[in-house]
Amino acid sequence: MPRVKGGYTTRRRRKAVLKLAKGYYGSKHTLYKTAHEQVMRSLQYAFRDRKQRKRQFRKLWIQRINAAAQLNGLKYNQFINGLSNADVVINRKMLADMAVNDPAGFAALCEVAKNAKAKEKAAENVVVLTTASKEEKAKAPKAEAKASKPAAKAVKAEKPAKVEAKAEDLNSKTVAELKEMAKAAGVTGISTMKKADLIAALSK
Repeated sequence: MPRVKGGYTTRRRRKAVLKLAKGYYGSKHTLYKTAHEQVMRSLQYAFRDRKQRKRQFRKLWIQRINAAAQLNGLKYNQFINGLSNADVVINRKMLADMAVNDPAGFAALCEVAKNAKAKEKAAENVVVLTTASKEEKAKAPKAEAKASKPAAKAVKAEKPAKVEAKAEDLNSKTVAELKEMAKAAGVTGISTMKKADLIAALSK
């Protein structure tokens, strides 16, 4: 089998790697193997840090917006919430730039956020009042029902008192009188009944 050399293709690939490794320390920019290892690692770092740079800039923008908002009497979350309630759509990069280079414009945005927050509070108070009135209306029939319950209890208490008074009247009468009353009331089995049975039958 004939010997195959890399030639132009291999040399071109290695030159591309060494070009990426230009400026690296020591043999990392001269020897292909160490240069290739370092270039692969560097590309991984670059991919990771492209994501992290976005996070870091967002943190910086939020810090600048928060500092400028506090100068105007608002916290960061109150400022952003007020802008969203007022339907103002500006990203944090532009807000941070305004906070540094245009304090007057940023102060105007803070006033917009404050007004939107005040309107939201007023709307919440209205909702609370309406719900409270509904709850009061719902509670009113219950209160009336509770007030009527004692009256019903009083009526129930009167009935046993009447029954007791009737039983006392029957106790004062003789067995013959009780039998006559039982006959008039249509009670059956009178001849075998005792006085207590007659009283029980008549008091029903």
